[in-house]
Amino acid sequence: MPDTVSFEVPSVGGPRTVTLACERRGAGEPLLLLHGIGHHLQAWDPVSRILAADREVIAVDLPGFGASPALPQGLEYDLATVTTVLGGLCEALDVGRPHVAGNSLGGLLALEMGRRRLARTVTALSPGGFWSPGEWRYAASVLRVMREGASRLPLPVVRQLARSAAGRAALTGTFYARPGRRAPEAVVAETLALKHAPGFEATLRAGAGLTFTDDLPGLPVTVAWGDKDRLLLPRQGVRAKRIIPKARLVRLRGCGHVPMNDDPALVARVVRDGSGSGSGSGATEG
Repeated sequence: MPDTVSFEVPSVGGPRTVTLACERRGAGEPLLLLHGIGHHLQAWDPVSRILAADREVIAVDLPGFGASPALPQGLEYDLATVTTVLGGLCEALDVGRPHVAGNSLGGLLALEMGRRRLARTVTALSPGGFWSPGEWRYAASVLRVMREGASRLPLPVVRQLARSAAGRAALTGTFYARPGRRAPEAVVAETLALKHAPGFEATLRAGAGLTFTDDLPGLPVTVAWGDKDRLLLPRQGVRAKRIIPKARLVRLRGCGHVPMNDDPALVARVVRDGSGSGSGSGATEG
């Protein structure tokens, strides 16, 4: 089970106590791992085990997701507030400015942490914030359909579906290019995480119309995109490169929106390169 960390975050009504669940493993320079909307920290499991060989890896459940409770009254799920929460977590864990890697929503948060100089380096995998209005509406609609499906399916049905590759594809094919590779118990757990996330709707509403528009001069940034991403289309990576011209843009061949399970070794190499460890990602850059 993840550990929990509690700390105070300022708000207009006075300090509020926030509690987040996180897992720490390995030793070395700290590396914070952030998941996407509706997911949980276990999305990083295939990669964090590799990265822990030379990093202190800290995977966190974002507020209102996984084992982290909802934000207290007076705190919103907007980008500024959640970034402040993550900064408070880093202070509570005494890790200073960590390297930060994030996927989807987590990628957007990683970039915002970089903009606010809360991160030493940033690696963003299919980050949010580079969509057109139509692409945002499409992604939000797909996520709501997935949430509704997860909410309606009885647990015995989810378990039955997860036993077969076809069933795992039905449950998670939007996220993964190779859903059959996901372990059945992991598919059940992430379906339940999507179903029970108290922060889902507020986080999705906060994303409406939100775009990332700032360059990050002087900060090492990697933006990586799965070429089979069906949720946030790969062309959004080109937009990210225009906004952050010095970012390294990497194509993750054969990977979907959540690439950590599709090709853990490749994603680990990209994160290592992005955080200054490793020699050559083996990924195609473009």
